[in-house]
Amino acid sequence: MEILMSVTVGVLFMVGTYLILTKSLLRVILGLVLLSHGAHLLLLTMAGLKRGAPPLLGEEAASYADPLPQALILTAIVISFGVTSFLLVLAYRTYKEHKTDDLDKLRGSADE
Repeated sequence: MEILMSVTVGVLFMVGTYLILTKSLLRVILGLVLLSHGAHLLLLTMAGLKRGAPPLLGEEAASYADPLPQALILTAIVISFGVTSFLLVLAYRTYKEHKTDDLDKLRGSADE
């Protein structure tokens, strides 16, 4: 299962990097979203995919699951959602102001 997760992380990083290198502003934002999802899966995979009981007092089990990676990933998901929503609003405002989402046209010229 960890090999499948590692391949999935690699594919997400590959597609995210490809989308970041395109000219469209919306594709750049989608690439950042895929990179953040790849980072979340990478954290989960590196922590180890273990089965076990939750670490609660008074509950006896043969093995326990570590809640720290799950808490870190949940925090990272919330932060990436906030950043994604901010970037989408910023891209929408840029499109409304300049009537394009092409990064080459938004860059301007050397004279400006």
